[in-house]
Amino acid sequence: MDRLVEFSTEDGARVVVEGVEDEDGARLVSRGDGPARAARTFEASLEGVRAAAGSALRVFRDGSLRPDSVELEFGVKLTAETGAVIAKGAAEGHLVVRLSWSPEPTGRPEQPERPRRPERADGPHGEGPGADGRS
Repeated sequence: MDRLVEFSTEDGARVVVEGVEDEDGARLVSRGDGPARAARTFEASLEGVRAAAGSALRVFRDGSLRPDSVELEFGVKLTAETGAVIAKGAAEGHLVVRLSWSPEPTGRPEQPERPRRPERADGPHGEGPGADGRS
C-alpha cells in the first residue's frame, strides 16, 4: 500500500510525496498519523536517478548516432528507506528515449540578396528638396 513519505530538502523545506513500500515489504512506522520520515534528504534520494540520467545521456550523445537532441523519460518512485528508484513499467525497467535530428540542408544554394538601389539624397523618387535641381 502506498503511503505518505516526508523528505527534507538541504535548505530545510519539507517535501511530502506519495511513496511506495520497499520491495522486501518492510514498512516504516511513523509516530502518529503523519507521514513516515525519509532516511535521506530529497536531493540525496534523487542523486542516483541523476547519475543514471547522466550516464544514459552520455551513451546516446557520444555514440555513432550523434543526435541533435536526446530526451529521456522515466518514472521515479520514492521510498522512505532507499530514496528514489526508477519505476518498473510493463517491462522490468521503465525508460523512454527520444532521439531527434534536424533535417539536412537540401543542397541547393540560397538565392543571393539582390542589391538595393541607393536612395538619392533628395528622396527615393526624386521629389523633395533639390528635385528640380535647386537647393
